[in-house]
Amino acid sequence: MVIATFPRTIYTSFRHFNAYTADDMQHGDLTESILKKQFQLFDISNVVDPYTMVRKTAFNTPQSRFAGIYGDTARGNTITVRECARLLFNEMQTTSLPYTCIGPYRHIFQRMLTHFQHAGGLPYNDFQLNTAYKQQILNDNSNNSTRMAIQQELNDHINYGERGYPQERLPELKKIINSRVLPKFDSVILDKINGLAISVHDVYATRIDIVELVVGHNYWRAQVKYFAQDHFGLDKEDIRKQKFNQFQFFKIWFILQRFDKFGFRPFFTNMEATIEMRGGC
Repeated sequence: MVIATFPRTIYTSFRHFNAYTADDMQHGDLTESILKKQFQLFDISNVVDPYTMVRKTAFNTPQSRFAGIYGDTARGNTITVRECARLLFNEMQTTSLPYTCIGPYRHIFQRMLTHFQHAGGLPYNDFQLNTAYKQQILNDNSNNSTRMAIQQELNDHINYGERGYPQERLPELKKIINSRVLPKFDSVILDKINGLAISVHDVYATRIDIVELVVGHNYWRAQVKYFAQDHFGLDKEDIRKQKFNQFQFFKIWFILQRFDKFGFRPFFTNMEATIEMRGGC
């Protein structure tokens, strides 16, 4: 019997890390005409018209009962592209509050939004987000848990005589992980208001490594490390979905990212968590 050596990657997702060509990583690629005709993006903001760079007044704000009563004559001041972007980011901060209203992680999105505004697309790492990712993995005790699946597989097939895990089982371990649900922030209610679902609305790519496996006479322990990456960006299909395009918040996000007058760069959100597992015979 050949015993597997560690550290070793035991799982990589079908989608790859650092996928710069993904649609949600594109920026500044859409014109006003396309945004209006293909995506029906007209009333973007309650503060400014990003197409004309005109600050809105009480008479042309979409939610005002006075909107449109004077046609196009009730116009505010024309502003610069930079000022327009600043106002849109401020509005995003405000309109994101319903998604980030409770819990210890509610400020993560505000930091990520600042990163979006100023970092020029550099990858993003956050200690608190890593903590949230680790807690998600540890708290998932369902039948779809990858952590539970790895622990069960190791516990069932550790060879105590050879003091290790059979290398021939590695393909089967990958299949088992692939049949489970990879960690993400998708609780029915909590993650939608604690800032996590909006900060990481999906996990694009995942890698799992066994960093260390120690096998004794009748016990084993392992250090398993999860790496995850999401894209802080919106793709064309996102904005076509009702759950996105009905809210000013997501329309502003899409405009800041994809409109050729702005083109703020989306970025990769990187997360990692090291989990300790134990078992024995």
